[in-house]
Amino acid sequence: MSVTYQPVRAQAVKVETVHDLPADPANNDPQSGRPLGATNRFTFFSLKDGKQVPNSDSATANWDIGFRSTTIIVNGGTGRAGKGGAYIHNGTFESLTAVPENAAFSVDQSLTQLAIPAGSGNGWYTYGGGVIAPTPEKVLVIRTADGKYAKLEVLGYYKGGPDGPGSESRYYTFRYAYQPDGSRKLD
Repeated sequence: MSVTYQPVRAQAVKVETVHDLPADPANNDPQSGRPLGATNRFTFFSLKDGKQVPNSDSATANWDIGFRSTTIIVNGGTGRAGKGGAYIHNGTFESLTAVPENAAFSVDQSLTQLAIPAGSGNGWYTYGGGVIAPTPEKVLVIRTADGKYAKLEVLGYYKGGPDGPGSESRYYTFRYAYQPDGSRKLD
């Protein structure tokens, strides 16, 4: 009997930037232009596929993270179909090259106990002067719905780029690196 071993080839880390992903923005009345309010629904996103997932798939493992206003959820924890989790890395996107073996991932327990804490200064953003701004050197480390790993940095919260009062809010721009082979390597 002869056995030939083939080398295991690591898959390349996928690095993408997503621009203006809507996170339940307020709608305006087409006649008057007055705000009608938001839908109170999350926008679901698959890091593996690099695309928005329909709300009809909310009870599946087809999505990894969800966005609504300033709240970000993961597909893991109470009432979720996925194996997802998250923690916040203090440092730059570039400095995080691998998920540590001892990383303490949290899962969403409820909408008030989230893996990615909500509120200014608690998670990914700070609020001041009427502006929601991503906090520098806060990188979200995500365990995806299928148990793989990614890192994500929120770059903006306002449509079209300039972050500030008068711009349409609840539009995320973020970059992420997704490891498709299941390893913890993120660069």
